[in-house]
Amino acid sequence: MINSKLLEGISEQIGQLFEQARQSSTDAELKPQIKALLQGTFSRMELVTREEFDAQSAVLARTRIKLEQLQQQLDQLENSARSDR
Repeated sequence: MINSKLLEGISEQIGQLFEQARQSSTDAELKPQIKALLQGTFSRMELVTREEFDAQSAVLARTRIKLEQLQQQLDQLENSARSDR
């Protein structure tokens, strides 16, 4: 979840940019400044793309299936070892 202090900081910085734009900048200058601000903030948040998230979710699902299969094999081996005694 996004930290409320982070959102407040972004909001404050964007507000400052708008104030500066009213005084001296044009809208064309404001847009790249806001974009740079947001990109910097998002990079510090270490976000991942949907594609990266989906790829890692798929890896996790395959790993979970393999783990369950190995657990079943282990249970079978333990059961057969007990019955051999």
